[in-house]
Amino acid sequence: MSKTLSHKGYAAQIGFDAEDRIFYGRIAGIADIVTFHGETVDDLVGAFEDAVDEYIAMSAKLGRKAQKPYSGKLMLRVPPELHARAAMLAEASGKSINAWVTQLLSQAS
Repeated sequence: MSKTLSHKGYAAQIGFDAEDRIFYGRIAGIADIVTFHGETVDDLVGAFEDAVDEYIAMSAKLGRKAQKPYSGKLMLRVPPELHARAAMLAEASGKSINAWVTQLLSQAS
């Protein structure tokens, strides 16, 4: 089972360097480059949480908002037939397409 490493709404992209025998990562979903590493899983988790906290603090110190990883807007291109079917199913369930798709995505995760 795979779980996402997350802290304060931020997620991590994780890798392993076999040569240096360390885990490394980057905060995912933002344009700013924020990296961290650790020799053990516990070290990595702590380094990730510290990196998020330091990123938020540094952004505030610089007088700008820390980037949020995701806006909540999801743009999809689907075939017109699928769009029509989704609209019909959403309406039949008494929901907007957004509410209907949100429910489906929540159930899938």
